Amino acid sequence: MTDAELRALLLDCLALWGVKGRVEALDTSMQIIVVTMILQIERASADMLPVRWLLHRPNRPARVAPSIVALLTALRNALGAEAGNKIRIGASP
Repeated sequence: MTDAELRALLLDCLALWGVKGRVEALDTSMQIIVVTMILQIERASADMLPVRWLLHRPNRPARVAPSIVALLTALRNALGAEAGNKIRIGASP
């Protein structure tokens, strides 16, 4: 995933979650700026595998994520965004 693709994905997620903010590309990371906080996402170094992403939150240790899905879930939770409806598959009652 290129930095441009990651930035576009993060912007789409903010819009989907109804969170007003912006995403700025820095030299080695992405910064998500919302009204209440600034979060930073960076790629983990190769020696940290299976960790692929780090989410830096204010006044907390970095949150590690093994996948983009885990990163987006952690980001959504950090922003306090709604999870949305869950799809249920099964027989009707």
